[in-house]
Amino acid sequence: MHQPTLETTRLILRPFDLTDAPTVQRLAGDAAVADTTLNIPHPYHDGTAAQWIGTHQQAFAKTIGVIFAIVLRETNELCGSISLGITKQHHRAEMGYWLGVPYWNRGYITEAARALLDYGFNELQLHRINAHHLTRNPASGRVMQKIGMTLEGTLREHICKGEKLEDIVCYGIVRHEW
Repeated sequence: MHQPTLETTRLILRPFDLTDAPTVQRLAGDAAVADTTLNIPHPYHDGTAAQWIGTHQQAFAKTIGVIFAIVLRETNELCGSISLGITKQHHRAEMGYWLGVPYWNRGYITEAARALLDYGFNELQLHRINAHHLTRNPASGRVMQKIGMTLEGTLREHICKGEKLEDIVCYGIVRHEW
């Protein structure tokens, strides 16, 4: 079973390829991107992107995750990533995403997230999709609001980013709300 490709007006969401590794390292390795995400390291060492891409097919095959490259339809530029970490037992998933700094504030993540919600609810038959963001990254929260997610609360000092404990804001949406 192969991961599908999803299309929107301006974007193509496709599986990553190992040839994407240098672009992933350059974009995700930007300190500003790493600073606003939980799982992106900084510095982003050589080989890390290829290693990460190498995990995608197995995650999809095991139905524990689906990770898409976000590509601009017009130029074929890779600009970011969006994913679902799936918990089959509970029919739910957690959405995560990152976008390279040159592509910020253009609505790309909102557009990609809508397509991913549609895929999650209609193709994967999920019941619930949630997401969270650092309180100091309100732009990510605005994406969650725009795609119809409901604010569910703040988890205080829930994660450790570097040496600092940080609050995260949680959002969710269930299938009948979509």
